[in-house]
Amino acid sequence: MSRLFGTDGVRGVANDELTPVLAMQLGQAGAHVLTRQNKHKPTIMVGCDTRISGDMLASALMAGACSVGANAVYVGVIPTPAVAYLTRKYKVDAGVVISASHNAMEFNGIKFFDGNGYKLPDELEDEIETIIMGGMDQIRQPVGARVGKIKYRTDAREEYINHAIRSVNVNLEGLKIVADCAEGASYYTSTEALKESGADIIAIHNNPDGTNINANCGSTHMEELQARVVFEKADVGLAFDGDADRLLAVDEKGNVVDGDQILAIIGLHMKKNKKLHQDIIVATIMSNLGFFQMAEKNKLTVEQTKVGDRYVLERMREVGASLGGEQSGHIIFLNENTTGDGLLSALHLLQVMVETGSALSELTKVMEVMPQALINAHVPNHKKENYMDYPEIADAIKELTERFAGEGRVLIRPSGTEPLVRVMIEGKDKKMIEREAKKLAELIQDSML
Repeated sequence: MSRLFGTDGVRGVANDELTPVLAMQLGQAGAHVLTRQNKHKPTIMVGCDTRISGDMLASALMAGACSVGANAVYVGVIPTPAVAYLTRKYKVDAGVVISASHNAMEFNGIKFFDGNGYKLPDELEDEIETIIMGGMDQIRQPVGARVGKIKYRTDAREEYINHAIRSVNVNLEGLKIVADCAEGASYYTSTEALKESGADIIAIHNNPDGTNINANCGSTHMEELQARVVFEKADVGLAFDGDADRLLAVDEKGNVVDGDQILAIIGLHMKKNKKLHQDIIVATIMSNLGFFQMAEKNKLTVEQTKVGDRYVLERMREVGASLGGEQSGHIIFLNENTTGDGLLSALHLLQVMVETGSALSELTKVMEVMPQALINAHVPNHKKENYMDYPEIADAIKELTERFAGEGRVLIRPSGTEPLVRVMIEGKDKKMIEREAKKLAELIQDSML
């Protein structure tokens, strides 16, 4: 059986793969593992994005936590980074987010934070999974006054907004910004924070109805935002994802600015202002070759890690870095929060624009983006880790790797959250790498179905 936890918690189609029963068991096992050392009655904070299944799964998870004697604090619809921050601020024992991030509406997910706001290491997730797969034999359910209870808080999102504004003190008066909230958790927090900082905000896709999250909008569908920025003659466009832990941008000319470029712009500005600890940025193996060339030119140290913001964070803590992130837009400012944070990323990027007086299109010139082709091969979820077991796939990857040696890269990896094997080829000839990536993805897909 495949592992219950992926790179970003437990994820699946709500009420099918991710059922209320499983959510309840995760609440029970998670509360048991995360709070067993406590001598007091433990408390778990729970938030969710705007999916219609969020209330169902949050209620089941909180019921599970209460059934093992833990209290729950429900903060409702709120960004993932807000839960990470508030877990630390209020000194609760753990935090949980009900969200499937950038995935389609029918999916949902459950991810845990420890009491310090960090995503759980693999060992703790394995322990929770072992309890569930073992039939919940270790779980003890108290009775009477020892049963937990739920407290509902409606003010938590304001605390997060205030934290973001305090962390990045920038006056945005005179800036015209189009913000795409992906019909997700940032629909209120991001627009309010930007308004309070003085910006002229045009908000799009900020009317969530439970079924429209990420639907042709947000950081995975940038076309409308690109057109709107140009039409409105805006200075910048900001694209959040469903749970607002990532950010991509659009410059005033309508060009997409990805996570690597945002990292480069902010990282160089932090270095100039002596705020980049040890001049280190943590990035992933999927970062663009141009990012590494930019770093070498500017005497920055880049620490590489596996794809997944949890692995970026782990490496940041290991080497003492203050900045890290992914091409997909997960950017971590470890002095300010313990997970990717779309709002903090937006404020930091806007701060560079304000303090340098430069348009975003000018700032992006700090790095040359090498052409990349990324094609997804759709495969059965339980097979995705084993693609190299197929001789025809292994031979094709070997041949491509040898062909691109010295002039590009070939990276193949299973998705941590979806039934996909991702094929990425980087090189100088865009048409050629797109053709080769598509050919390899089709081979993987046909061979593994």
